[in-house]
Amino acid sequence: MKKYTSLDDITDLQELIAQARELKNNPYSYEQLGKRKRLVMLFFNSSLRTRLSTEKAACNLGMDVTVMNFNSDAWKLEFEDGTVMNTDTSEHIKEAAQVISQYGDIIAVRAFPTLTDKAKDESEYVISNFVKYASVPVINMESATAHPLQALADAITITELSQKKKPKVVLSWAPHPKALPHAVANSFIGMMQKMDVDFTITHPKGYELSDAVIKDSTVEYDQNAALKDADFVYVKNWSNYENYGKVLATTDSHSSWTITEEKLGDAKFMHCLPVRRNVIVTDGVLDGKNSVVIEQANNRTYSAQVVLKKILENLN
Repeated sequence: MKKYTSLDDITDLQELIAQARELKNNPYSYEQLGKRKRLVMLFFNSSLRTRLSTEKAACNLGMDVTVMNFNSDAWKLEFEDGTVMNTDTSEHIKEAAQVISQYGDIIAVRAFPTLTDKAKDESEYVISNFVKYASVPVINMESATAHPLQALADAITITELSQKKKPKVVLSWAPHPKALPHAVANSFIGMMQKMDVDFTITHPKGYELSDAVIKDSTVEYDQNAALKDADFVYVKNWSNYENYGKVLATTDSHSSWTITEEKLGDAKFMHCLPVRRNVIVTDGVLDGKNSVVIEQANNRTYSAQVVLKKILENLN
């Protein structure tokens, strides 16, 4: 593996999941692999699980870690070519990426979308420019349209907990007071398309995602019908795609989409976290025996660790 910026960088998903599970059982078995290697983690946005799990994963492999928060610790970067930098940007990505490459062996980047300029967001201008100008491998810690580390952790979780050869997995939209990105939903859909699962997406009309993401996946607008006999229910809000970044109705008007114990039934409840209690999902579900969000969050370490391991093996 030369980089991990999208699910397309996975060549053998089942092997990757198997190796991640082995690392989970023996997290320090490759601690010499990353010795005298440095991971530089760059955050343009807030993080809890991604930062802590990726840092832990690197340390498990013997790596040193440097963390920089661009919103508070660094010069504001310019990403456009040919621009006259006479406003608020102080450093161009061309220099920054090359310089950072001298300080680390792998660069990991987290940068959310604008949710106002669809074309710019879909160009993945932040992560793609780091890939273009950096001379070391780049890892996506969530970008404008994708969260491949989260999706890999989700795949590990489903593989570990599934009691069926082909489980039914449902991705359900849920209400939220703010406009949220599409990255988690996009990558989860892409991951389920790679796995042997019975997969359905459910959301209110008007919250369709990109056709390029959905492909031939089943979309069911009746949430109760979609959830029937589900084994895993992954819940996530996303904003409108066509009317880009908009919330089309108030949270109250879609409150019927909140996941309850009755709706969930015997299915396992999944969410990437953070989650708004009693908006996205009720307390009863989150605190109940079918919630696997903590196990899911734990697997974030091993999704990051197996990716770092694969990249380090390619470097050595």
